[in-house]
This record gives sequence, C-alpha cells and structure tokens, in this order.
Amino acid sequence: MFQPAVPVNKVLEGVHDRTYVLPAIQREFVWSPDQIRALFDSVMRGYPIGSFLFWKVDAAHAGDFTFYEFISDYHEKNHPYAPVTHIPAGHGVTAILDGQQRLTALNIGLYGSHAERQPRKWWNNPDAFPTKRLYLSLGGAAEDDETELDMVYNFRFLTDLEAKGAPDEPNYWFRVGDVLKLANAGPAIMATLEQRNLAGTDPFQLVYDLYHAVRERPTINAYLEESQDANKVLQIFVRVNSGGTTLSYSDLLLSMATNQWKELDARDQVRTLVQELNNTPATFTFSKDLILKVGLILIDVPDIGFKVSNFTQANMAAMEKDWMAIRSTLIRSADLVASFGFTGRTLTADSALIPIAYYLHHHKTAPNYVTSSAGATDRATIRLWLTRSLMKRGIWGSGLDTLLNRLREAVRDAGHDGFPIQAIEAAMAAIGKSLMFEDAEIAELLDLRYGGPRTYPVLANLYPGLDLTKSFHEDHIFPRSRFTRTRLAAAGVDTAQIDEFIAKADGLPNLQLLAGSPNIEKQAILPAAWLQGPHFASPEQRATYVSENDLQGIPDDITGFLEFFDQRRDLLEQRLRAVLGAL
Repeated sequence: MFQPAVPVNKVLEGVHDRTYVLPAIQREFVWSPDQIRALFDSVMRGYPIGSFLFWKVDAAHAGDFTFYEFISDYHEKNHPYAPVTHIPAGHGVTAILDGQQRLTALNIGLYGSHAERQPRKWWNNPDAFPTKRLYLSLGGAAEDDETELDMVYNFRFLTDLEAKGAPDEPNYWFRVGDVLKLANAGPAIMATLEQRNLAGTDPFQLVYDLYHAVRERPTINAYLEESQDANKVLQIFVRVNSGGTTLSYSDLLLSMATNQWKELDARDQVRTLVQELNNTPATFTFSKDLILKVGLILIDVPDIGFKVSNFTQANMAAMEKDWMAIRSTLIRSADLVASFGFTGRTLTADSALIPIAYYLHHHKTAPNYVTSSAGATDRATIRLWLTRSLMKRGIWGSGLDTLLNRLREAVRDAGHDGFPIQAIEAAMAAIGKSLMFEDAEIAELLDLRYGGPRTYPVLANLYPGLDLTKSFHEDHIFPRSRFTRTRLAAAGVDTAQIDEFIAKADGLPNLQLLAGSPNIEKQAILPAAWLQGPHFASPEQRATYVSENDLQGIPDDITGFLEFFDQRRDLLEQRLRAVLGAL
C-alpha cells in the first residue's frame, strides 16, 4: 500500500537506526558525485525524485534473510561495499527494493563522505582518494559546470580544507549535513551565517531552502509491500529494476546465494575471490559473472544459464558445499593460464578459462599441478588448445552456454587419461566451432599486428618451446623506434619505400616473444648487432636461437628489412600450417 510522503531526514533517521536496510538482491552503490549533486539540486527545487518501493519484513521472517546497511562514507578503494547488518531476534525491518541509489546518495550527502580516485593518480597512491563532503555555496547560483548539469544550486564535493574560508573572510561553503544540526529555521540560521561573516537575504534564503527541502517538505513517496513470500518479492524487484541500470543475472545469483548459503557469505566470498584472482602480476580482469558461471558448471547444473529458475535452494546448497574446492580450482586455473604467459590484456576471452577449470576440478588435480614435472605434458596440451581457441574467430562469442556444455560433456566422458584435446575439438567442430584453419584464416593470422588481441596467442603457438612462466613480451625484431621517416632516410632507405617500411614495422613477421630482461637490453639495437652480443653462451646456442625463432638471413642494417620481412613471413606460414593443421 502507498505510504504518506515524508521528509528526507525522517527516512534517513530510519536508515541510521537500522529500520531501513538493504536486501541482498541490491547491487552495489554506483552513483557518481555528479549524480548525487544533481539529486540534491532536484530536492532543493522541489522536483519529484521518483517513487520508492519498500518491503516490510516481519520479525518472524527477518532472520531468514541477509541484509546490509547503507554506506555513509564511500571510499572507492577501501570501503566501496555496504556492510552486513545483524537484525536482533524479534525485530522486523523495512528493506528497500527500489530507491537504494537515491537513498544512499542522500545519506552520503547529509551524513557521510565520498572518496574516489582522482585523474592521473595511481591506485596505490595514498593521496589518490581525497575524502570529500557535500557543500552548498551560499555565494550565488550554479557555476558553468553546474549549468551543464542543468543545476540551479551550486553543490560541490570538497575536502574540508577546500571548503574552509580564509580567516576573517566570508565563508560561503556550507556543509550540507550541518542542516541537520540547526535547531530551527530562523535564529539558528542567522547565528551560523554570523559565524561565517555572511550578511544579506540571499545566504539566509539558501540555507532556509535547504532546511525546508530536507527537513520539512514531504519528498519521499513510497509503496510498502507487505507480502512475506520471498519469490513474489523477487519477481517484483526484477520487474521494477528492468528499467534504468539493469540488474545482471550474476547480481541476482549472488543475492540468492547470499540468502540461501548457511555458513558462508556468498557475496563476500565472490568479491574476495575476484580481487585475489585479479590482484596478481598477470592483472587479469575476471568478473563475478565468470566466477558464478564456473560455480554452476563445476557443480554440474544441467542448465548453466543465468536464469532465476537455476538458482534453486538445492543448487545453492551444492555450490556452498563445494565452494572451497571451486575457489581452489579457479585460483589454480588462473595460475596455469598465467604460466602460459597470458595477462589481462592478452587473455581476450575470459570464458576460455572455464573448460580448463572444469578439467582441473573433475580430475581433482593436485595443488602443485601448475609446477609439477609430472603434469608438464598435460599442461602443454592445454596450452596448445587454449592458444588455438583464442586465435580462431568466433569461438568464444555467440552460443557460449551451448559450447561450454559440450566441452563439459567431452571432459566428463573422456576418462582420466589427461586433457582430452581430441574429444574437445570434436565437440567444438560438431557445433560449428572447429579449430581447424583454412588458407584464408592462415593469411589473416600472418597479417596480425603488434598489440592486437590475437597476436600473443599466435606467437605463443608458433614457438611452444619458450618457457612462458618467465616474463615475455611482444617485441619488435627491428626496433620500432627506427621506423621514422628521418631515421629511415638517414639509414639509406629509398624514399619510395619508406611508407612500406613504416606500414610493415608492426607486422607479425617483425615480432617475436622476448624475455623481459633481454627485451630491456635490446631496445633500439638492430637485430644483427644484438645477436652478436653477450646473450648467448656459445655460437651453437646463438645458432639454435636463430633457427628456433626463424631469424635466418637477418640483414646487417635496416635497408634489408623488406626482404627479411617477406622471408620470415614465408617461414611463419610454414610453421603455422604445421602447428595448426591447416586445411
């Protein structure tokens, strides 16, 4: 039923005494400072800010669910998530089904602070996240940037130092939260203006308007849902949130898992795992969507789609029971892929990790699988399959759930004789995702360029003997810095050929994988000179390196680059056909 409208401060009082809480189905706070400022401008102007949807949870049912507090002091790095709140036995609550972002924004503006990373500052810089509070300027109308936001009032997020006025000078910045401390809308306002050395009717009117907007005007309009049927409430929530920023299925799964797991907090477990997987030298960018998809697959749920019907109590119980094994498998899988030299930039399809994780989980691989000598052949087979799948267009795009189901079946049915690459590739070919390469595809691979999404897996597949557990980088054989018009002309390159030199500098035939230290040492040295340097213990080792990397016929200077480029392209084509099994 609809509730009588109430002022903002009355609802926020309920937020702080835990009358109003957030259900687990709510997403994290995502509003920007500009959105918060614009909301307060709307409140000040008496504009509608949308209706709210509340859910009254009786005392008898409140203990069945997990609830969260509202964030007051948002910090993008240290405190981006709402903390869990504990509801005392015998107490009911009102959960916010629609309006979380707006109420959190109002709460931050009136009770808290906001800290986000500043432009051009590193994440680990302690000065990158200054704590700012919301202030209202008592010195006039909105400035230019507020006008661009269609704002009338000049709200700003400032540090306390930025807002502090000079001694004996008028202090125009009024902290918005201080309006809650005013004893009344008359003498108390006059007293605070006097302390700020402000006179005149305009500053008084601005503070009075803020007081009226926050503490007197009935702004919050809400519908109260009183049903205790959690399924009905979830359906209402999904319907209401189908507009605006759509709630992802992974958010729903996290919410339902949080409510149905008995011992662990699903949301905290997934968040922590995502951070652990990504905060490594490989700098992966795995998401909670991937984590939850892996969870569904590893517990062998038949339908792995992100559908509400798949998030049953039985499935969630199975996931919680197996969570520690799932977690270990994901960490091991990420470590394995990192040992192949992949990073967040070069692993262009995160879903490629899933079949690997299922294989490691299904076969109960040992904790030392990634480094054990016994698993070397198996790891090489996985690496071959992974790089091929990332080189081929269209593998990890449409029809992903169908592909993952087929690969799971192939692993499950293949027994325990190592990574079943033949069964897996047969299953892929059966649904039109063959890893065989036609002539046109080989030609396309040979035209790849430096930094492209498929360049690293091609180079890794071309030279499988490299120990990619070390730090390897895509490196130019003829240094990129040499390919300027001035330097090419000075080196004696024909003017008519300079454009072709520059166009081919970033081409695949001029690229190799080079270990981190040699890469740094090589830098702008021409390849013939570098090959004669102190990097090799003997002439035989140098000759082996040249042969293994298709560097035969390296010219002494850059004028022979085009001939070398064409010759190495032919060698790469032969090698690609051999390793890929081109049709």
